[in-house]
Amino acid sequence: MHHLRPDHRPRRAAPQGPFRRRAVALALATAVLASACSSGAEAGGRDAGTTEAGPSSTTAAPTGDPAIYPGAEWAEADPAASGLDPAAFDRLAAQAEAADSSCLVVTRHGAVVDERYWQGSDAESAQEAFSVTKSITSTLVGIAQDEGDLALDDSASRYIPSWAGTPAEAVTVEDLLSNDSGREWSLSLDYGQMVNATDQTAFAVGLGQPRPPGQEWVYNNSAIQTLDEVLTTATGQEPQDYARARLFDRIGMDRSEMTTDAAGNTRTFMGLQTTCLDLARFGYLMLRGGEWDGEQVVSRQYVEAATGRSSTELNAAYGYLWWLNRRGQLADPDVATTGAPDGARPDDQMVPGVPDDVFWALGLFDQIVAVIPSEGIVATRMGGPPDPETPFSQTELTEGLLEAVTDR
Repeated sequence: MHHLRPDHRPRRAAPQGPFRRRAVALALATAVLASACSSGAEAGGRDAGTTEAGPSSTTAAPTGDPAIYPGAEWAEADPAASGLDPAAFDRLAAQAEAADSSCLVVTRHGAVVDERYWQGSDAESAQEAFSVTKSITSTLVGIAQDEGDLALDDSASRYIPSWAGTPAEAVTVEDLLSNDSGREWSLSLDYGQMVNATDQTAFAVGLGQPRPPGQEWVYNNSAIQTLDEVLTTATGQEPQDYARARLFDRIGMDRSEMTTDAAGNTRTFMGLQTTCLDLARFGYLMLRGGEWDGEQVVSRQYVEAATGRSSTELNAAYGYLWWLNRRGQLADPDVATTGAPDGARPDDQMVPGVPDDVFWALGLFDQIVAVIPSEGIVATRMGGPPDPETPFSQTELTEGLLEAVTDR
C-alpha cells in the first residue's frame, strides 16, 4: 500500500559551479554498440496481444496515484515520507559518484525525492544523451501518428521517395522503430562512415536493403537516422523544430535540444543535449501514459505500444526505440553486430528480478532514463563512462531504486 505523500514544496536550487564537459570521440564504435546492446496500423502498430515476450503491460501510474506535474520547477518530497529509504539513496549515490556520474535525479509520483550533482555540474548543465535521443525520436513519431501525419504501417517509401520501387519499399515506419528493418548494416558503415558523413540522412537513406524486414534484429543507427526524412516529409517540419513545439515546450524541457549534422539534418539516432531534470520530465510523461497536466501530448495507445510490449519476437527487450524488461529472446551484441541467431539468449530479461513493466531510454556511457510504473518512480543518470570496476548501468540503478522502496 502506498503511503500518503507529504505536502510538496518547491525544489531547492541545485548547487552551482562550472560544468566540465567530456570530449567524446564518436569513433568509439564498439563502446557505442556495447552500451546500446549489451546493457542488456493504428496507434498500437503490430498486434498488441501476447507474443513470446509475454503479454502487453500498461505503463500508466499505479491506481490511486494522484497526478502531480512539475511546473517551471519540480515539487520536492521527503524520501522517508514518500516510502523510500534515504540511506539506500546515499548508497546508490555513492555508486553513481564512483562511476563518473555528473547527475542523478530520482522522482516519485511527480516530485523530486533525491537529486545529486558532481564534477562541477548543476541542474542546468546540459550534455550529450547519445542514444536516449532514439526514445525522443520514437515519441515524435507517435505524436505525428496521433496528428494524422503518418501511420506506423505506412511504407517508409511514402516519405522517402527514393525507396519507392526498390526492395526498401517493403520497410514500414514500424520496422524502423523496431530495428528489424533489414537495412544495410556493418560496424564500419554505421559507426564510421555514417557517423562521419557530412549529410548523415542522405548517407543512411542511400544504403542498401540486403534483407527483407522482420527477419533479423540489428541495432542500426543508420536505419534510425532515416526517420529524419520520414518525419520531415510527414510533418513539414525539421524534427528539431517539431520536437521543440510538440514535445519539449509542452512538458517544460527547456534545456533540451536535438542537434543537427553538418548539412543541417536533425540527428534522430543521437545528439540530444539535455539535463537529468529534463529527462525526468520525459520519463514522467511516459509513466503517465503520455499525459501532461491534463493534456495528452502523445496518445496512451502509442506509449503502450512503444514501452509496454516487445515490438519484435527477435528481441524481447526492445519496444519502439525503448528498452524493455520483457522476458523472451534477447539480442546479445553478436546479434546487433552480425544478425546471427546464435548470438541471442532464448529466455532472459534485461534485469532479472525487477518488475516486467520497467523500461528504459539508454545511451552510450550509461546515460539512463529508468521508469518503474508499478512504483511511480522515474530516475535519470548522466555522466562519463563508468570504470568496469565501478559499473552503473540500468541494472545497478534499477536494483538500487527498488531496494530503496519501503512501502511495497
